[in-house]
Amino acid sequence: MYVKICGLTDPGQVAAAVEAGADAVGLVMTRSPRRITVEKAAALAALVPARVLTVGVFRGEDPETVRAAALASGVRAVQLHGRHPHGDFTALKDLGVRLVRAVDAEADLRCGAFDEDLLIVDAPHAGSGLPWDWAAVRGRPSGRWLLAGGLDPANVAGAIADAEPWGVDVSSGVETSPGVKDPALIRAFMKAVRG
Repeated sequence: MYVKICGLTDPGQVAAAVEAGADAVGLVMTRSPRRITVEKAAALAALVPARVLTVGVFRGEDPETVRAAALASGVRAVQLHGRHPHGDFTALKDLGVRLVRAVDAEADLRCGAFDEDLLIVDAPHAGSGLPWDWAAVRGRPSGRWLLAGGLDPANVAGAIADAEPWGVDVSSGVETSPGVKDPALIRAFMKAVRG
């Protein structure tokens, strides 16, 4: 099961995610309580070994803004969250990084439909940290897709059973407060996913 830990804001959080066995880490460079600067994203991305995918997270920014931030930060993937048009993905194809499309369950749930490499299916109210009806998407997404929204160490195993995703993506479910990840919760989440 592929695991992305999103919204990391400092070196200790990055180290905790990497040590726990995360496959990807998300660095938020858009409006969010977890937002970091492009410069800070570059510093954190430099700490991540090549085996772990660094994902720059954006929501609503135009492709040129995303391109500039991705190049300056050195992330190896770009996540466009929300209803970005297909053209935004096309405009970033030549960046040479993986593209991630993050949407709610009402969107086109075919991974690759917008030329993306990974698909994230998130809660109707992204970033709320509230669980939602994960079973409602079972069998609908195709390809490499991650379930997100309201996941935490206590419910992730059930959510995986309900939705049968290829992977999972967590942020607030491993925090003590917005943007403050807890290494113990990260480890507990990883154990619940893979244990």
